[in-house]
Amino acid sequence: MLIKQVEFIKSATKAPHYPPGDLPEIAFAGRSNVGKSSLINALVNRKNLVRTSSTPGRTQLINFFNVNGQFTLVDLPGYGFAKVPLAVKKQWGPMMEHYLAKRANLRGVILILDVRRIPVAEDIQMLHWLQSYAVTPILVVTKCDKVSRNERGRQARIIAQTLGVAPEDLNFFSALNKEGKDQIWQRIESALSEKEPGNSAAADETT
Repeated sequence: MLIKQVEFIKSATKAPHYPPGDLPEIAFAGRSNVGKSSLINALVNRKNLVRTSSTPGRTQLINFFNVNGQFTLVDLPGYGFAKVPLAVKKQWGPMMEHYLAKRANLRGVILILDVRRIPVAEDIQMLHWLQSYAVTPILVVTKCDKVSRNERGRQARIIAQTLGVAPEDLNFFSALNKEGKDQIWQRIESALSEKEPGNSAAADETT
């Protein structure tokens, strides 16, 4: 996809504050410090559209971006061992599950995993949420430049087995050399072209 324009729309935590759902949406989710910001910036050819940080958990809201006036990119809060107040962490699960369950124009979610790490319970839960709400999961394995080819293959088998998916469902990405960028865009464009998912009959709640 040729990126001509990317604009920040707004941040939100609840459905009444979401922007109008008149464009299809692709959301990004993953454990804190998994490379989500770097992936988003690389895909849209921007250096600082989404702030990268060595401190996990900086994204504590649902952030919406308009891409080419064609679809909305949604940056979901990172989960895991983020150094944020416990009260905030407790809000993340319900906030994200509500978005995944009720956002009628959601077409797919990029679930991001670190090639060096075995998926944790939150990763598995996120995948189960997507499956239960009939939302297309796009599995992206980041930081591939940090391991050898042999190690990548070994880790891919472990990641796929842990998640209960086929190894060919994994899309590998490196922020250093942009490996995998075109393949991920192909998956995104395929998800955007799909009709509304089965759970789309449920309109966004306003309370």
